[in-house]
Amino acid sequence: MSKRSSPIWCRLLFATLVLSLTTQAAMTQESNNTTLEIDHVSVCGSNLDALRQTFTDAGLTPDFGGPHGNGITQMAIIGFDDGSYIELIAPVKPGASAGSAWTKFMSGDAVPCAWAVATNVLLQAVDRLKKSGIPVTAPERGSRKRPDGMSVEWTTADVGSGTPGSTLPFIIEDETPRAWRVQTSASVEGAPVSGIENIVLGVNNLDASIALFRKAYGWSNPIIETEKDIGKLAYFPGEPVMLAAPSGGGWLSEHVAKFGESPVAYLLNARDFAAAVKKYKLSGNKTWFGQKVAWFDVAKLKGVRLGVIGQ
Repeated sequence: MSKRSSPIWCRLLFATLVLSLTTQAAMTQESNNTTLEIDHVSVCGSNLDALRQTFTDAGLTPDFGGPHGNGITQMAIIGFDDGSYIELIAPVKPGASAGSAWTKFMSGDAVPCAWAVATNVLLQAVDRLKKSGIPVTAPERGSRKRPDGMSVEWTTADVGSGTPGSTLPFIIEDETPRAWRVQTSASVEGAPVSGIENIVLGVNNLDASIALFRKAYGWSNPIIETEKDIGKLAYFPGEPVMLAAPSGGGWLSEHVAKFGESPVAYLLNARDFAAAVKKYKLSGNKTWFGQKVAWFDVAKLKGVRLGVIGQ
């Protein structure tokens, strides 16, 4: 090789190396982006019968799901067509919630308390989060005995700080067929709402919470909007998460002060928005991030903010 051709060859080699490294970096960044699939959301209360009646009165009749293997709590379920569900959770014996991670949430009549995402590769998900610098508990087995006597089993891992699923969702992987754990409830089968679309999380510091989710899941920056009755909202397009930070007093500020950073509202996907508004007598129509939002009667739901979102 001549001295004259050597610099050209070096430049070609350097360009190839840069391209390779850039491609690897892009692939690594892409591989670190995690799309979350909502498994279920939870509403805690002090009495399961009362919780069930509350949602029945709103047009969402739950099915009794049975007691959990911890011997402390029991649940009822509103299963949607897309496979996601609302879990109503309360002590087996009213008032006897000691030992549950969600004891403080069960003191109220009905309080959004947690959310979970599904996976078929729990250990891989745990390992990825740990490598991102996010604390994750060791996986634990859980179970529930259905009214028909069948045992439903799963494994979960808690992610981040606070109670399980309070900010970052806890992860759940089925050990028994998922159809044993959830089926579409008769009250919502073929309804104008098809499942859980968004979790609205009340947070103290919007910037810090945005950074937390980006660190955990590799997401891009969210879109920010201001809602007069709430404060600042941050939405990660394509993901189920909305963050809500209070700008002053009001219900959001009170909720976060009492329960800490945790879910404050759930939004159901409306495959027919107008039909959902009519069927459930929804009100307070607004537009969030280009989509219509309307709400169930918050008084009828004992303070739970449940809405629908769609076009």
